[in-house]
Amino acid sequence: MPDFYPPRLTPIFVKFCQTSAPVLARWHYWVHAEIDSDGFEQLLTLKNQRLLLLPNHPTFQDLIVIFLLSGKLGVPFYYLAAYENFKGILGAFLQRLGTYSIRRAIADRASIAQTLELLSQSNGRLVIFPEGGCSFQNDTVMPFRVGGVQIAFQALNRFAKRGEPIPDLYVIPVSIKYHYTEDTNPIIQRALTRLEKALEIAPDGNEYDRLRTIAEQVLRNIEREYNLYTPETNQQSWNDRITALKAHVLQECEQLLGIRPSPNELLRERVYRIQYAIRDSNELDDKFEDAQPPETLQPSIWTVEAVEKAMFRLLNFDAIYDGYVAANPTPERFLDTVTRLEREVFQIDQPPPKGHRKARVKVGEPINLREHFDAYQKNRSGVVNQLVLQIQKTVQQNLDLLR
Repeated sequence: MPDFYPPRLTPIFVKFCQTSAPVLARWHYWVHAEIDSDGFEQLLTLKNQRLLLLPNHPTFQDLIVIFLLSGKLGVPFYYLAAYENFKGILGAFLQRLGTYSIRRAIADRASIAQTLELLSQSNGRLVIFPEGGCSFQNDTVMPFRVGGVQIAFQALNRFAKRGEPIPDLYVIPVSIKYHYTEDTNPIIQRALTRLEKALEIAPDGNEYDRLRTIAEQVLRNIEREYNLYTPETNQQSWNDRITALKAHVLQECEQLLGIRPSPNELLRERVYRIQYAIRDSNELDDKFEDAQPPETLQPSIWTVEAVEKAMFRLLNFDAIYDGYVAANPTPERFLDTVTRLEREVFQIDQPPPKGHRKARVKVGEPINLREHFDAYQKNRSGVVNQLVLQIQKTVQQNLDLLR
């Protein structure tokens, strides 16, 4: 496999796909998009400018929703996507839509160079999901990564180094929120029953009680797998147990692979570094063999497959916390949690859609990086961090408005 998959955007192909996408999205992915008119009109006036769109990423269907947005605008976008998505026919299809790869957890020079090139073009329109992966949460966002805005400023810096006027480059916060369009009670009942059967749990109480019982059993099973469950564990809060579980798994895997721990770094970054080490190391067999204790002791639980499974779990439960459903018991939050549990119990990467959804899209106020360029030259990291926090806040505030 090559180290980098470049975009091979084919305008005629993109136009054909944009025309057929609304029907395909409804039929295959059970989703249609409703785009906020005010923000869309503003975006329409900028469609021929340099654009960096930064949407939240609650589901695997978000790329489709943004593609529907591009179709309504009548222009192609470029998209940055994880390297793992480019295998086989799907990868070739994505490349022709304007998608290119990034290998997470490393400084992917080819991907960075491609991003710089696109944002330097007069009409470069690029989509980056700044959460770095799916949050599986419809109402809240995870911390945004700074890379997209950082590279956008670097693209402007190219013009400064050549002594040319700094052009406009607009960062666009985009909020995506899903709403089920049909009665979800039968869907919830079927999903709970299937999980209870798999976990050998007798149904008891209302739907929320049943969900908590399932979640408790899943948490207990994972704790036992990693030798963390004790009778005293039940006395701790779920959030404390989840935090301890994440910390333990990360520490064990980083130590096993010889990765220096970075406890202040985002969990996703640490997970991606472990995944990269697993995929690219030629010495894994020796490392895992060395990790096995003498025969008189309990064998190590860690194998290559066990580490891969642990990383899947950490990403699946990265943003989860006790009270997410109780704080606002909507069908969407309920089924967010059900989907996470299904991914764990049934080891399914992408469970099928639960029902037809309306994806509401709200485009936030554009930020012209040209207006911040002088400040950026004086305090690069400070300005980037401040703008990224502002963009994240805008996306969250607009999510709150999409009720």
